[in-house]
Amino acid sequence: MEADGFGHQSFPELKNDTFLRAAWGEETDYTPVWCMRQAGRYLPEFRETRAAQDFFSTCRSPEACCELTLQPLRRFPLDAAIIFSDILVVPQALGLEVTMVPGKGPSFPEPLREERDLERLRDPAVVASELGYVFQAITLTRQRLAGRVPLIGFAGAPWTLMTYMVEGGSSSTMAQAKRWLYQRPQASHQLLHILTDALVPYLVGQVAAGAQALQLFESHAGHLGPQLFNKFALPYICDVAKRVKAGLREAGLAQVPMIIFAKDGHFALEELAQAGYEVVGIDWTVTPKKARRRLGDWCSRCWMTLGHNATLPT
Repeated sequence: MEADGFGHQSFPELKNDTFLRAAWGEETDYTPVWCMRQAGRYLPEFRETRAAQDFFSTCRSPEACCELTLQPLRRFPLDAAIIFSDILVVPQALGLEVTMVPGKGPSFPEPLREERDLERLRDPAVVASELGYVFQAITLTRQRLAGRVPLIGFAGAPWTLMTYMVEGGSSSTMAQAKRWLYQRPQASHQLLHILTDALVPYLVGQVAAGAQALQLFESHAGHLGPQLFNKFALPYICDVAKRVKAGLREAGLAQVPMIIFAKDGHFALEELAQAGYEVVGIDWTVTPKKARRRLGDWCSRCWMTLGHNATLPT
């Protein structure tokens, strides 16, 4: 058994560390493979498990999250598992109501519309304690993986979380969120700081619970041009990495590789490669070869994951 997590906890010895070695930029015998949405609707057993309760009730059930995380590994020879959860558990923990509407997606009945709405948010310091069910799911899954493959934890990046909280759900234009950036830049930075303050202990807590790698999803990077991205997204992406690594050191926890995935953020590959992450994810619009050519010495190796995503160790 290897000591990990909360210090008093031990987990089965890892048998396949190919994914982790690749993420650290080390040579591997083969290209590791995993899916960002491994637990998904393509599996009939997933649909059967999910039909038993609503989406966020499932997220709050460590047993259900563990089962959904393990299902793909029973079918496919994947090199990593990614915990079943959702990026919007963070806004929930901050006090906003979020529901999953069938056929529509996530919905915020009372989104943030005015600057004064920020007063409705809870202190970000309480977020990690509010999300204990995620930590329980990670610990349970890590135990039941029995060392087969590493377990990845994740969270949404501040700008992406802000878009949902302001838009009230999914949007093709992000008009409301971008209006905040132009008309309420100070309030926008305040909200992004709140989200960063919430994400750091949440991600450190995931490692304490047993996560062996972390991924930050900037899913809505493509809605920003380079100027807005560099002002309202990139600084917080960098801050999350810097503070999580410092938080792991302070907690006496081993460092884990961190992955940044900015969807449609091809215009910022060079900046992302210097943002403090071990791996830069690229989407289907960018070829790994061209991305490596642009990043030069910042990247040592690259591999392609299943689905529309590739990752470049920095």
